[in-house]
Amino acid sequence: YAFTLDQIETDIEEPSNVLHRMCLDAVDAIVASEELMSRLGIPNGFHDFVAASWANRDPALYGRFDLAYDSAGPAKLLEYNADTPTSLYEAASFQWLWLEDMRASSGLPADADQFNGIHEAMVARFQTILAPGADLHFTSAKGLDEDFATVEYMAWTAKEAGLFAHYVAIEDIGVTTTGQFADAEDRVIGALFKLYPWEDMLADSFAAHIPTAQCRMIEPAWKALVSNKGILPVLWRMFEGHPNLLPAFFEDDFTRGDRDAEARIARAAGALDRGRVVKPIFSREGASVDIVTGDLTLGQGGRIVAADRSYDAHPKIVQAYTPLPEMGGMFPVLGAWMVGDACVGLGVREDASRITQNLSRFKPHFVRD
Repeated sequence: YAFTLDQIETDIEEPSNVLHRMCLDAVDAIVASEELMSRLGIPNGFHDFVAASWANRDPALYGRFDLAYDSAGPAKLLEYNADTPTSLYEAASFQWLWLEDMRASSGLPADADQFNGIHEAMVARFQTILAPGADLHFTSAKGLDEDFATVEYMAWTAKEAGLFAHYVAIEDIGVTTTGQFADAEDRVIGALFKLYPWEDMLADSFAAHIPTAQCRMIEPAWKALVSNKGILPVLWRMFEGHPNLLPAFFEDDFTRGDRDAEARIARAAGALDRGRVVKPIFSREGASVDIVTGDLTLGQGGRIVAADRSYDAHPKIVQAYTPLPEMGGMFPVLGAWMVGDACVGLGVREDASRITQNLSRFKPHFVRD
């Protein structure tokens, strides 16, 4: 995929920085509202824990905005994968090697560039979060090769930052007699990067130990609000009409008789009539996502339904549908990578389906004059 420098800077990088700041403003609003904490699925017993994580400004590492962009109009936020985004290695390392190979073989001009400072930014961010020589454990679930490869890459950047990196499968983490977490070799875990979603952690039998385990979690607990698709209707309520947002509502906004919500729905009626996407507040890799439009050529009767229904039981949000551009029979989604508070790179995934899924293809990009 080819981009101009202006498209990168004006249409992707700066809007992503703005969206990130808007998400942080939304977290401020959510932690101040017991109702919103509950609507975003945070268990009642952990409201104060999540709010304290935000009040302490526990440092965050990274995230990925998924954007719909057709090169003509403003990029539109589809969701923010701010807790456990993958395709990091592909974006940070593999596509850069591709660029170098293409330049060396004259497949691209020698001055072709790429929007990609992800690796360097990750190293610098680890140096900000933890002191040199600190121990950092990485964890993911057993049997998930992509997740393991992601944390292997992250451990590489942590080592480059001067940290000591250790891996432990999440199933092998135990609790000591003093209530701290320990790895399979009985080493106490003082800092843990977990490629494991907060909504699952807070539902786990070990969850009661998290607030008192004296373990710095990366990502921090407040990321449970940012990575949650429930933040999309909160953003629309706070920044209605923003050019990089799509109208979004909690599913029960259509039925519960809230006048403010009904007014916002009425103002968004035109966009919602053209099409809507129904998503669970917790969902991964396009699972349980449904697209409904008036376009009868789209799917069956204007409807596309994800085959994977793993998240059907969760509360849902409704977001106005925006079509992805069709490029050679494929539908690309842009992944704008945030490290700390800055947008530092871009990755592209494409699929023959309008719903981006687990095995969607990663494609490199370059920047041309």
